[in-house]
Amino acid sequence: MSDTAARFAGDIPKFYDECLGPVLFEDYGADLARRTCASSPGSVLELACGTGIVSRVLRDQLGSEAHITATDLNPDMLTIAGQKFADEEAIDFQPVDATDLPHDDASFDAVMCQFGVMFFPDKGLGFREAQRVLKPGGIYHFNTWSSLDENPSMGCIQGVIEKIFPEDPPGFYKVPFSYANCGEISDELRDAGFSGVSYETVEFDKEVKDFDGFTNGLVYGNPLSIEIESRGGDPLEVLAAFRQSIADEFGSSPCRVPLKAHVFSATR
Repeated sequence: MSDTAARFAGDIPKFYDECLGPVLFEDYGADLARRTCASSPGSVLELACGTGIVSRVLRDQLGSEAHITATDLNPDMLTIAGQKFADEEAIDFQPVDATDLPHDDASFDAVMCQFGVMFFPDKGLGFREAQRVLKPGGIYHFNTWSSLDENPSMGCIQGVIEKIFPEDPPGFYKVPFSYANCGEISDELRDAGFSGVSYETVEFDKEVKDFDGFTNGLVYGNPLSIEIESRGGDPLEVLAAFRQSIADEFGSSPCRVPLKAHVFSATR
């Protein structure tokens, strides 16, 4: 896994879950869970599960006999995820690198990943691992963000960062929004051995009910704050400038922001 993905630790998972989850991840998570549950899988492997936002929806929608294995590279993310489940619910949380899965071949009916593939340093290897652990006929569902230009609220914060750090701007936001070429992604899936590859673009016009919380999350709910401090900067300065930028563009509490992502499905 990339160094960026490995830095979702400390206080970051709490901001990620509470501040970013309601705006960026809940609707897309519900969409991805619906697609995964449509085939009524008896066993599901979730990659890069984060704080369990999709895991919770999966557990609620799948029958009680279905088993979920939820994995993430970061133990601190898994700690928050585990708090959303009772001990008797059929879900296992495991700290796992999605490009080096410890599971046996043909172990799962379905594999899914919400906004995690973009962080894999070797996407092809990650796809091959997902294909390997799927049973024949099993389906892999995952989503990726479209570009920064097509997610302008994220483009706002990148623009602010580049103004404050013109010579060496923090690069976190370029990672999740740089893997958006659907044709190339489809080809990589086929190269990994998948068939029946398809994708769909999904857009939301999302209401931001907690403007301060959302903007806090965009600075402190990912490694951006670490990158800012490593350059001698003040995350609060970036936060204030970003709040002004997004308020100028979209209004302030409450406001609405457009979101755009791509959802892929592929069959072993």
